[in-house]
Amino acid sequence: CCSEVELDCLTGDYRTVRTDIVVDIGRSLNPSVDIGQIEGAFTQGLGLYTLEELKYSPTGLLYTRGPSQYKIPAVCDMPLQFNVYLLSDSNNPHAIYSSKGIGEPTLFLGSSIFFAIKDAVAAARSDSGLMGPFTFDSPATPERACLACSSPFIQKIPASQPGSFTAWALDI
Repeated sequence: CCSEVELDCLTGDYRTVRTDIVVDIGRSLNPSVDIGQIEGAFTQGLGLYTLEELKYSPTGLLYTRGPSQYKIPAVCDMPLQFNVYLLSDSNNPHAIYSSKGIGEPTLFLGSSIFFAIKDAVAAARSDSGLMGPFTFDSPATPERACLACSSPFIQKIPASQPGSFTAWALDI
């Protein structure tokens, strides 16, 4: 899987321009169903690695307990160009109907968007003269991408002093 994104460093918003996936599923009984399963698992992974931010109270209560309280993937989050290809001539003689599992393995392919965003952040940091490793945790929300870019605008915001505030939510 390979994904390409465009990142707005001032807001952290990104757009997935293109994603290409090639999956080895063995001999397909119904390629349309298999491609649908791959697209669905990819979409779940996209949400997991870029959108679904869990927030906990300082006492450990989960604030974001459902889609009404956190962002799930929508049509606008899907790649503008989304190509799924099934690897041909890859039979599996040891399985029923020569098939292979496609649900769980393709979920992780959604992380390609996370890594594309991280690469875009690294390029933006390089343009600002910042080199070396940096922290960028999943999910790659626009807020995290914006802060990680560390643009001259972001650098003007003073860091909070420890003990000067009470956190309303904890990142775990």
